[in-house]
Amino acid sequence: MKHFVRKKEKNSQNIEIYGFHAVKAALSNNKRKHQKLILSQSHKNLNNHNVKKKVKEIVELTNKEMFKLYGGENAHQGIVLITTNLNQPNINEILEKSNNNEIVIMLDQVTDPNNIGSIMRSCSLFNCKSIILPKDSAPNITSSIAKAASGALETVNYIKVTNLSRTIEKFKENDYWVCGLDNNKKNSNNIFEIPNKCLLIFGSESKGLRNLTRKKCDFIITIPINSNKIFQIDSLNISNACSIALYEHFKKFN
Repeated sequence: MKHFVRKKEKNSQNIEIYGFHAVKAALSNNKRKHQKLILSQSHKNLNNHNVKKKVKEIVELTNKEMFKLYGGENAHQGIVLITTNLNQPNINEILEKSNNNEIVIMLDQVTDPNNIGSIMRSCSLFNCKSIILPKDSAPNITSSIAKAASGALETVNYIKVTNLSRTIEKFKENDYWVCGLDNNKKNSNNIFEIPNKCLLIFGSESKGLRNLTRKKCDFIITIPINSNKIFQIDSLNISNACSIALYEHFKKFN
């Protein structure tokens, strides 16, 4: 068998996607151009005629070789796809296509790839087509985000903008309500009502919404919870909070 050497992806147009569901979804997307599929012994069955038609090259590795190149199977599940990144729309294109029951997620200072990927997965399930992040602090799409998104990279736009404040104003000009979600009840009216056409903003888990972002919101909402003061369990993980909010909007308007 030909010896395979992993090369660092210098081409910004390409991405390594890990994980069975993420790779399977990407292979189904004809907007991508698939360069290479790397399989461990446990996924040799994917080296078949249908997959060969979609990918330029398929490489089979022993489990030992896979571990040496990509680490333990928990990270990649024995399958890696090198493929092109998707072209993302700009804000104007998103606004032009929006309807009266549209919800868009904005993440302000949220940087954890697993949380971002999980949020994208929830967006895909609850009919939210886009997430918006600041260009200066948010990560580019990585293999970790792709794996956590579990296929949602193919259905949810990942849009990075230079200025969140100006972007918020654009949404307001297009008849969106701007809602900030904050766990701090001092900064909310203790309500959990999400309007039909909504830009929903989440701040970082540690600090919440920044003051500048909060001031741009039409109102602040909070998810009612039963805090445990003894063990200091008093907040939701941001991806869980986002799932709850998206479900409430989906239940009401879809």
